Amino acid sequence: MTAPKTLDTPYAPPRIFGPRYRTATLGILLVVTLIAFEGMSIGAVMPDVSKDLDALDLYGMSFSAFLIAGLFANVAAGLWSDRRGHAVPFLLGVALFVTGMVMAGAAGSKEVFIAARAVQGLGGGAVIVAIYVMIVRVYPPEARPRVFAGLSSAWVLPALVGPGLGGLIADTVGWRWVFYGIVPLVVPALVMLLPALRGGDGDAPEPGTGPRSRPLRMTLAALATAAGGGTLLYGVERLDTAPLPGGAATGAGLVLLAAGLPRLLPPKALRFGRGLPTTVMMRGVLASAFFGVNAFIPLVLKEEFGFSTTQAGVALTIGALGWSGGSYLQTRREFDRPTLVRLGATAVTAGILLTALALLPGMTGWIMAPAWMVAGFGMGIGTTSVSITTMRQSPDDEQGANSAALQVVDTLGGALTIGFGGVLVNLIGHDDIATGYIAIIAMTAAIGVLGTAVAGRMRDRP
Repeated sequence: MTAPKTLDTPYAPPRIFGPRYRTATLGILLVVTLIAFEGMSIGAVMPDVSKDLDALDLYGMSFSAFLIAGLFANVAAGLWSDRRGHAVPFLLGVALFVTGMVMAGAAGSKEVFIAARAVQGLGGGAVIVAIYVMIVRVYPPEARPRVFAGLSSAWVLPALVGPGLGGLIADTVGWRWVFYGIVPLVVPALVMLLPALRGGDGDAPEPGTGPRSRPLRMTLAALATAAGGGTLLYGVERLDTAPLPGGAATGAGLVLLAAGLPRLLPPKALRFGRGLPTTVMMRGVLASAFFGVNAFIPLVLKEEFGFSTTQAGVALTIGALGWSGGSYLQTRREFDRPTLVRLGATAVTAGILLTALALLPGMTGWIMAPAWMVAGFGMGIGTTSVSITTMRQSPDDEQGANSAALQVVDTLGGALTIGFGGVLVNLIGHDDIATGYIAIIAMTAAIGVLGTAVAGRMRDRP
């Protein structure tokens, strides 16, 4: 009897939970879960924070500060990781994230709380990018799809329980413990990741040579984009109370964005050029439409319908089931990805519009939960399809730059619509939250319609 040939032996890809990779995998998933929990629970507790710190006028900025700071950290951590490795940006990111959590828990004023959110954003933005690089350096190519699928799963549990659990913590021991409670859980994650922080099995990839691989250029562009987004939001928020300074800040913010943002994205992205440029931009379209409403649903439920923080969190949790379902469905077989993204944008738009039914006479606020499940379903099938298509369309030496571009448009899109939503609440909904929310719906639904119209341009050819 002859021995079986090598080609006859079934190939078993490495198991990410096998002995060799188990601790690294668990550490990565725990870190991402903690960041995700903070992101998912903050929406449920922000009404309490706003009340205790008299911060309704900075409601939107509390979200935008995190996102704007994270935008700069995405680019800086990516550049550092490509040239010096992922350990330093990861460890620095974790330290900043923990510092921001402690600052937020101890905040005695809205200004300190906004600063804490910015520090959290710097840490979270650096950690996420460093983890992506860590995966490439630690795991063999055939195992990486499973790890990235695990990252998506790490967002599911916080999406399901984060809002409700955050609301329960706020109602029982106070909103500050939503931030304090995460800090000790970081320690076991760091211990599990120590081997992965020392390096990986593979060699570090050669840095690209294009314009988006130049450290000084990209750092300045990231600074200009982050500063432009923050300055724009600052100016718009003050147009009603201080028109001249507010107008000047708004104009300066637009100039900074125009100078920095195009350099962080593929050519022709802002014009929705066919292929990769539109693919990257669709991530920002989906994020800006969805998160521009998601941040304000708890505020509407509490102020208009008398929901407790726990109830408002449960409503968001039910909506998150749609995201989980959409993410699972798109893995069942191979789909035409641009078609899925268009369907996703359509579902997000429909979910946004359906939440308005709660404001009709005689309707209950609970109708927002199934409506938001529809929007979440759209995000589940849309965002993953955008990521997959981006990697397929990216040359090898531009995958890092395009991954960073996805994070940039996701972060900036969400930050701007949440910030503008806060402006709308203050301008036309300060005494009537429902009116401000209707304006937010109109703004974000228009973005969703745009996404539905241009999703077909993700294809390289008509």
